[in-house]
Amino acid sequence: MKPKILSKLRYVTKLDDIAGLSDSDRIQTKKVAEKYPFMANDYYLSLIDWNDPKDPIRRVIIPCPDELQEWGRLDPSDEHKYTILPGLEHKYNTTALLLVSSNCGGICRYCFRKRVFLDSQPDYLQDVDAAMGYISAHKEITNVLLTGGDPLTLPTERLEEIISKLRQIEHVHIIRLGTRMPVYYPYRITKDKKFLQMLEKYTTARNKIYVMTHFVHSNELTDVAVDACNMIQKTGVRMTNQVPLLRGINDDPEVLAKLFSDLSFCGIVPYYIFQCRPSSGNKAYTVPIEEGYNIVERAKAKVSGLAKRARFVMSHSTGKIEIIGKTDSNVYMKYHRAANDDDSGKFMILKSNPKACWFDDYEEIAADYPLSKPYRLYGPE
Repeated sequence: MKPKILSKLRYVTKLDDIAGLSDSDRIQTKKVAEKYPFMANDYYLSLIDWNDPKDPIRRVIIPCPDELQEWGRLDPSDEHKYTILPGLEHKYNTTALLLVSSNCGGICRYCFRKRVFLDSQPDYLQDVDAAMGYISAHKEITNVLLTGGDPLTLPTERLEEIISKLRQIEHVHIIRLGTRMPVYYPYRITKDKKFLQMLEKYTTARNKIYVMTHFVHSNELTDVAVDACNMIQKTGVRMTNQVPLLRGINDDPEVLAKLFSDLSFCGIVPYYIFQCRPSSGNKAYTVPIEEGYNIVERAKAKVSGLAKRARFVMSHSTGKIEIIGKTDSNVYMKYHRAANDDDSGKFMILKSNPKACWFDDYEEIAADYPLSKPYRLYGPE
């Protein structure tokens, strides 16, 4: 199905405005939307095959009755613990995170930051100068990630204001833009020359901008989406892709392998495969870790080295934990990046639990170090 060619983004926030939904679907989905907001746009909705009840794009964006299952919490990675001021997080030593927007091109049903759309208190950056002051004072910060929401929902002028200020901080070498806009509305990129010129201006030989895309299925890689990514790459910006493993969307080795291959063909590096975070409403989208490991490895077996570079990780409160192997009785993990630098790279042996969906569901058997911190290996007491 070809996407609509649109000159302007039109948001859709009422399920009654979606012609493809049956009356019974509309009744069920409205109950979900009363608890977790719905938002889409004309372009992304045009990718759905309404004759296929299992269409993956539909599952990404249309409310699902299973979201009402009580499970998880609104801040599953305890981002509040690392918040310096509203919209500024400093969890990892060399990386600061700026939530620069509370808007997106659409609300993914499995979103792990649902609180941004639910909480009346602003959780995004309000005081840019205060954030710059903090980053300037912390010379260990070499990377700054702009996220939200989606930074590309900001006007280009506003985005440039933030990026230009970061470029004035000598020790900030990498600026990352975490965005799903190449997926949700690629015309935001293809029709905005000023945005592309801005990228070219602020990415340099020694100080790169990286765009971290979030394609979750190959059906999202439309011709215009690929064109948008190609235009970004022509500015000198590097592109990588992060994808959560999602039930009913990409939890099939063939589907995941095709995504990895298609991304690599476009020059977009597969970067992370995320275990779906235990955010409220996410149970129906979550694949147990050990099943997920098997899916990821079978997918990687089908692609070339350039397409299999993604690491299977979970963004736990204590750090990014990589799932690196399993046997019938044990699961093996290590800290790929830890909130406490002393824990980085540490290796853990855990007792197999086929139902486990998060690190906290496991029982530790052994680790390569004594626990000297006041928290358990798998989280605070």
